[in-house]
Amino acid sequence: MKANEVRNMSASELEAKLVELKKDLFFLRMQHATNQLDNPVKISLVKKDIARVQTIIREKQLEQ
Repeated sequence: MKANEVRNMSASELEAKLVELKKDLFFLRMQHATNQLDNPVKISLVKKDIARVQTIIREKQLEQ
């Protein structure tokens, strides 16, 4: 996910995306703990996406 894509989202879309990403991270961690995860790099990618979304949410809050 690119930062430009995230910046074009509304506040409600960003909140929904954040919830979705956190859920994905939870399931990835569960798969990793049970040795079912094929690509452990996905965990770090999802973490970076979460940080990106949170940063954009904070930027939009500061603009208001």
